[in-house]
This record gives sequence, structure tokens and C-alpha cells, in this order.
Amino acid sequence: MSSSGFEQIYAAYSGKVMGYFMARVQRRADAEDLCADVFEKIYRKISDYDAEKSALNTWIYTIARNTLIDHFRKMKPTGELDENIPADTAVESSLLSRETLSELADALRLLPQEQRDIVVLLYYDRKPLTEIARMMHLSYGMVKLRHQKALAALKKAMSI
Repeated sequence: MSSSGFEQIYAAYSGKVMGYFMARVQRRADAEDLCADVFEKIYRKISDYDAEKSALNTWIYTIARNTLIDHFRKMKPTGELDENIPADTAVESSLLSRETLSELADALRLLPQEQRDIVVLLYYDRKPLTEIARMMHLSYGMVKLRHQKALAALKKAMSI
């Protein structure tokens, strides 16, 4: 691909990709780094893109979503979990006390992307369910239901 073709892709999608990351990470610098990573991957892999398999924007957002997942996987918890988490967002204590974080990460990979996003936003970013609902353009009730399904699937995957 010519550099002008890549520049057109960057011009068309950089703002949208940056907005995607800004809604999901707390620091602008992290969002900028993630956005740069996405366009580096696009530049390197543009020859792999197949228009018959997906639209260009779908391909780009898949790269962005996977980059965000990788970012969250690399993050290590820096503090202890607050024991006073409200009941509607509490992770069952057996889930965190009986399994290691790597086992939890493996179980998270089994969840559908939307449920995984809810879990990451709720427990890692500490966003309330109401804000997650707004960010994901879903009703509060739907986010709460999908959160409950995600926890049930995690418990099942981890045999708790």
C-alpha cells in the first residue's frame, strides 16, 4: 500500500480509534499509546486485510479491541482489593481467594467480548454499571444482566 493510502486510512479512522480508547482507559497518554500501536499494526498488516472477509472499519476496530485486551492483560494490580465493594458489584470472595490471577485471565478469555469488557470496566477501571451502560450504549438492566452472566460463566469456568 502506498503511504498516501495509509495516510487516508489514518485520517479517516484515527479520531474514532482514539475516542474508542479514551472511553476505556483513564489516562490520555495510555489512549494515545494504544492508538499509535493500532496504526503501527495496521501499517504492518495492511497486506493481510481481505475486503471479502470484513469491512475496513471492522478490521480496524478488531485490531483496536485486541490491542486494548492486550493492554489490560499486561496491567498488574497495584493495590489490594477493597473489601467494601457494594453488593451489586461484588465479586464472590471465593472467586478471588481460590484462584490465581492467571487462572482468572484464562477464564476471562472464554467470555464473549462484551461480557469481558463489562468485567474489565467494572473491576479494573472501577466504572459504575450506569457509566458502563452509557459507554456501551446499553440499558442499565442489560449491563447488569450481562455482568451477572459473566460472573456465572467465570465461576463455572473456574469450577467454583
